[in-house]
Amino acid sequence: MSLLWLRVAVLLYGIAALAVLPAALYSRPRWRHVAVPAALAGVFFHFVALVEILYAAHRALPVDTHETLSMLGLLLAAAFLVLAAKYRTVSFGIFLLPIAVLLTIVPAFRPGHETIAYPFVGTLWLFLHVALLLAAYAALFLSLIASLLYLIQERRLKQKRAGQPRTWLPPLETTDQIALRSLLFGLPCMTAGLLIGSVIALQTIGPAFFADPKVLLSFAMWIAYMLMIFIRRHSGLRGRRAVYLSSFVFLVVLAVWAANQLSAVHRFKAP
Repeated sequence: MSLLWLRVAVLLYGIAALAVLPAALYSRPRWRHVAVPAALAGVFFHFVALVEILYAAHRALPVDTHETLSMLGLLLAAAFLVLAAKYRTVSFGIFLLPIAVLLTIVPAFRPGHETIAYPFVGTLWLFLHVALLLAAYAALFLSLIASLLYLIQERRLKQKRAGQPRTWLPPLETTDQIALRSLLFGLPCMTAGLLIGSVIALQTIGPAFFADPKVLLSFAMWIAYMLMIFIRRHSGLRGRRAVYLSSFVFLVVLAVWAANQLSAVHRFKAP
């Protein structure tokens, strides 16, 4: 049944992704009443599916690539709902919902069978480690999207086209708030996730864990994340430069994911 619920979630995300286009781009509020409930129902069925998958496997966290990507898709869809409720904008759904579909469709139709390379998969602390880091990745991606939308809206203003009625883009101030608050939300998540993972690693593997390339890249990612927030807060960085900075940190995140293939202990492996 878990795969059925996951496929229902993919269908609902797809409906929401299509409905958000006329709602945002053409200012059709009726489509908003389709997009938001469909996304909400998709998040519900996605959550139920994930809980059933983990319960059936007798563990408390995703341990293969497909399950991890599915959980990330759930977080992005939930972020869309939070923005729609708090800021009354569905513009971010143009980006977030299709990505949620892409991240969820593979686990829904081709579930993975990988296991994690280290033995402590049953602990609540490891679940927090995974969940907090995924929340930080989602926050960083949301900040990148907000920075891109800020750049687009800023260009419209310079070209004096922002006076067009009912623009689909949020105001510059709102977009900048979302970008910065996403980073500020992601920082404690990333910090706590890395600290929890470090403590678990010291207790199970020992100091040799910190020579692993994935671990080293993870701490480099945290430093880059810290520098990005510091620069944004103290220099008022916005627009094109903010996009470049967010893109750089996002590339570091992708490098961390790719480092799973080079990691001796911190990676997913086939049974």
